Amino acid sequence: MQKRINIKNKRARFDYELLDTYVAGIVLSGTEIKSIREGKASISEGFCEFNEKGELFVINMQVDPYSHSSHFNHQPKAARKLLLRKQELRKLHRAVQASGNTIVPLNLFINERGLAKLKIALAKGKKSYDKRETIKTRESKRQLDRIKKQFNN
Repeated sequence: MQKRINIKNKRARFDYELLDTYVAGIVLSGTEIKSIREGKASISEGFCEFNEKGELFVINMQVDPYSHSSHFNHQPKAARKLLLRKQELRKLHRAVQASGNTIVPLNLFINERGLAKLKIALAKGKKSYDKRETIKTRESKRQLDRIKKQFNN
């Protein structure tokens, strides 16, 4: 492999309070994995959803068409199945049905064996005042770091 592929969803930690994380495999076609290895994917608008059979799918994940492909290319925003253990799927399904939780993708990466993995999280949506509190703490931490840096110099 040439470089490490690590596609992040930066908005997820800001918009949601993360409760539990899992690493799931993804069912991909040949042109999809080649495109991901080129780094041509986005998970920023993506979310995960269960179908009627209890299988977990990632919806709205953008995987751009492979550049060296013919007319046998994949759909860019197709639903892609996620692979987890049965116990994990049941636990997630119960958590999503019981309360206002959702499942969001955090990170798309290629592991050492060359397989695409998606780090997902069971999350609860933040209120606007929670987001303001997050911004406030981040700004105060930056100011404190600046003061420490000036003091050390």
